[in-house]
Amino acid sequence: MSPQLTKVGFIGTGVMGASMASHVQQGGYEVHIYTRTKEKALPLIEQGLIWQDTPGDMARICDVIITMVGYPSDVEELYLGPSGLIDSARSGTTFIDMTTSSPALAKRIYDAAIARGMHALDAPVSGGDIGARNAALTIMAGGDREAYETVLPILSRMGKQMLLQGAAGAGQHTKMANQIAIASTMIGVCEALIYAKNAGLDPELVLQSISAGSAGSWSLSNLAPRIIAGNFEPGFYVKHFIKDMGIALDAAAEMKLELPGLALARELYQRIADAGLGDKGTHALYKAWD
Repeated sequence: MSPQLTKVGFIGTGVMGASMASHVQQGGYEVHIYTRTKEKALPLIEQGLIWQDTPGDMARICDVIITMVGYPSDVEELYLGPSGLIDSARSGTTFIDMTTSSPALAKRIYDAAIARGMHALDAPVSGGDIGARNAALTIMAGGDREAYETVLPILSRMGKQMLLQGAAGAGQHTKMANQIAIASTMIGVCEALIYAKNAGLDPELVLQSISAGSAGSWSLSNLAPRIIAGNFEPGFYVKHFIKDMGIALDAAAEMKLELPGLALARELYQRIADAGLGDKGTHALYKAWD
């Protein structure tokens, strides 16, 4: 898709979305934005991104619409609700939902879009605020290959690793596998640091040793330093991670799978959310022990 001929809409300019929308605009695309609180989008508007008063207004003029919102209920209302995106958009529009959401909902959106002569991809991401800022996200897509390849130049403005995983819903299933791996990994990261602290060790020296060995992981390298520094501000919210784990557990139940590690992680995360840490970063799981 030529940047000069393509209008891109972006809905949801939060911790990650703001950086992602900015990268698309810097690629030469005319980018229109909408978020529930306009004040939060002012830096992007000052940068030259174009504000739209409603998602419907955006849908009537944009060729591609990207969404990055909070919960599956938000996604459903945005796409399938009265005067939603699919009702308002033109034939030929391509939707890219980058929210971590339900695989079943992704299939419903795809079917509704196809019935109206439109295209829909589910394309959740991994990499948090760091990946978003550096345009280095991993993007996991589900949908038709032709639609995916058409918007690949736009996705490449936001990510470093892009893969089409399969039909509609496959992107969301892949993101669930990602979240399952992260959930248990974060338990390990937090327990390792708590153990080191109680053993009287210097946590920074411990981190240098274990992150360079077989225990190394993205979470250990990128989030453990924040824990040590006492910085629990979000790259990805606890409350949203709890949502993701719930989606994964529901999908696993439909497949008659037991995921005890994930169930334990959700229990621990719910504990810190109940203690008022739902708006902190996922590494705030450390507080469950500290």
